[in-house]
Parts: sequence; C-alpha cells; structure tokens
Amino acid sequence: MEVSGENDTMDWAARAKRVIPGGVNSGQRLVPGLEDLVVVSTAGATFTDSRGRTFTDYHSAFGPPLLGHNDPDVDAAMSREQARNDLMGIGVTPVEIELAERIVEHVPSVERVLLTATGSEATFHAIRLARTATGRSSIIKFQGCYHGWHDSVAMNVISPADRLGRKDPLSGGILQPVLDATIIARFNDLTSVEEAFASAPGDVAAIILEPIPHNIGAVLPTEGFLEGLRRLCTQNGTVLIFDEVITGFRHGLGGYQSVVGVMPDLTTMGKAMANGYPISAIGGRADLMDMFSTTPGHPAFFAGTFNGHPAMAAAALATIRKLEREPVYEHIFKLGEKARSGLQALYDRLGVPAVVAGFGSVFVTYFLKPPVESYDDLLRNDVNMFLGYRRELLNHGIFELPLNLKRNHVSYAHSEADIDALLEATEGVIAGMLNIAP
Repeated sequence: MEVSGENDTMDWAARAKRVIPGGVNSGQRLVPGLEDLVVVSTAGATFTDSRGRTFTDYHSAFGPPLLGHNDPDVDAAMSREQARNDLMGIGVTPVEIELAERIVEHVPSVERVLLTATGSEATFHAIRLARTATGRSSIIKFQGCYHGWHDSVAMNVISPADRLGRKDPLSGGILQPVLDATIIARFNDLTSVEEAFASAPGDVAAIILEPIPHNIGAVLPTEGFLEGLRRLCTQNGTVLIFDEVITGFRHGLGGYQSVVGVMPDLTTMGKAMANGYPISAIGGRADLMDMFSTTPGHPAFFAGTFNGHPAMAAAALATIRKLEREPVYEHIFKLGEKARSGLQALYDRLGVPAVVAGFGSVFVTYFLKPPVESYDDLLRNDVNMFLGYRRELLNHGIFELPLNLKRNHVSYAHSEADIDALLEATEGVIAGMLNIAP
C-alpha cells in the first residue's frame, strides 16, 4: 500500500472517523493536534506517517518495542512458528513451555506462570486470584498507577487536584460496590497504606502497584517503601502484586523486583515481553498459581482462546533470547542515562525549573521543582511547557507523545546520534519558547 500527500492523510483520517468511533481504537491514541495522524510504517527507532514524515520515536507504543520496531530476529521467529503451528485452543505447544521456563528462570518471585493476551487481563486475573486465595473483597491501589481497563482498577490514575482523596473512576458503568472495594493510597507513603488497611480491617485481599509508576512518567520508590509494603502484606495475610507490565523486561530480565530485591507474591508482565506482539503473563508463588482452573477442579477460573498463541509466544521467546545474548541493557541504559543527564544539564543551563526523572531506558522531564515522590507532587508540573515543547519537537522529526506526564523510551535500535539530535532539538525548542539564547 502506498500512501502519500496531505490529501491522502485527510482521506484516511476521515475514513477512520466514519467507521471507528473517534477514529482510533484506544482512547489514549486521539491526541490534541494529532487527530489526523495515520501511521503507515515502522522501522527500528522510527515511524513514518501518511504525509511522508519520518520521526525518531521515543513514544514507542507506550513501551513494547524494546528492541526497536520490526526487529528482524523477533519477526522471523514469529513467522516461522506461525507457518508451523497455528492456533489450536487445546493442549499446549512446545514454544509455550519454553517461554514459561524462561520466565520462571529469570523472574525471581515466579514459580509458575500462565500466558494471556494483554496486561489488563493479567492484572484482572491477579486480583481475582488474590480474592480467591484470601476470601476477602478489598484491594489497595495507588493514585497515579494504571493497571488496565477493568473495573477494580480503572480509577484514580491521572486525576485533577479536586479528585484527590476520593474515587475518580476512568469510566461510567462501574458499579458502586466495585468502586467501594478499591481503596486508594498515596505512593511512597506507608502511613497512607496503614490507614487503608485500617479502613477495611481483615478484608484487604491484595495490594497492586507499579513498582515504578510509569503511567505518570517515572516516580521512583523511596528507600524502604517497597520493603514496607512487603512487610505489611505479610503481616496482614495480603497478596502483594507487582504490576511489571511496563517495568518487567524493559528494566531487566528479572524485572524491577530483581533490581530492588523485593519479592511480590504475584507478578504481571507484558509490554516489552514480545517486542510489540500481543502477549502478557501472570506468574508467582506456586501455591497461589496452582489455584487457577488450569488445574482441573481448582477454584480461580482462567481461560482465553488466544492465551499462549504459538506465534506470539515465539515472539516473546525470541525477545528474551536476544536479551540474554546481546548487550541490549548495556546499550539502552547508556542511552537513557545520556538523555537524562544531558537534558538535566541543558535545563539547568537555561535556568528552567525541571526534574528529569527515569530509570534505565526510560526518561521524562517534569517542569517543576523537586521533590517528585508521589502523584500530588506532579500537580505542580507546567502542563503548557510539557505539551508545548513536545509539539515543537515534531517539527524537528522527533516524537515524544504530547500527553501530560507520559514517559519516553529508548530502544536497542536508537543510537547515540539520536540522543545528540534529541538534546540539540530540545535545547533549541525550549530556548525559543522562553525567548532566550541557547
């Protein structure tokens, strides 16, 4: 398919709006100022739109293509498996077994693992399993963390200031008892977690969190916070769930839990697991995982026709093998640090109040003064500056998603020259916005 010219762009976008509500298939894809964006190809660290513009991509689909778009090794493995083994929906395939073995080998807390299609499904099953195991109803989640579209967690993500401290559902149609069963706590604040336990004595089935809340950029856990959650869960007989859908394979083969040495009871994984192909996983302690109905007669129902799809499993296995044998983490961590340190230096030089945060291959600039420890700190972010400079970067062929608080990602396909170009363009854009000499 060949697509070129502005008229074609408008035609594709108009056609989309006629048959797709809003013209996009996910609510976060319709970005102000980019309503007519039609992506026609991806390659390595770039994508090209229907106007023929090619951008260096730091959005990276919210993080999945860790190796870069269309990695040839992953694509080839997927194609080979698809040619050999289509979807059966019965039994198990060798590639599913091999993938499960690799996950158990690498992720410290995982003794058993089940495959599913999306991160939302994985977190849904984790919460259902925790309720099954404990016989309790309530769960604790944190303001700013995102765990998917299902009702128990679809609340209190990016909330306005006047919604802090109360329920802020993402959607209509969520039953009030479901909202009531989810208790909202403040990240990096163990006192708020203790208060959450006290508000539902003996009834907290699980705590679920992103160990780094990447949905709001990169708010790092303070010293002792994750350890404190582990202690409180153990004391209260509560299941600790790390949602490592984003942090998982992007921050290391063992997930972020292997970096900090804190072991959850259940872990959800996805995003970078298969370099962009749709597969996710839930894993954890054997005594918990063995409660799923994949063992006949056991009480926690688990099913899905596409679970463990052989081609998707092959893509994940190929991704993990490449992470094992090539210096992927060395490369992306080096570039991530170059971006963070370079950006912080230029903001300091220009006298712009900014905190450049991140970990490994993830970076984000908050336009505020420190500290950045919890969601409420981010209410001080200069949203106009955050969105404005990202929109201006488009004119330099650089794509950072122009949505407030969204993080950036470096892939194995990015180069030092890409980071140099990013730093140069960012300095010029910021200086221009402030009308000062760079």
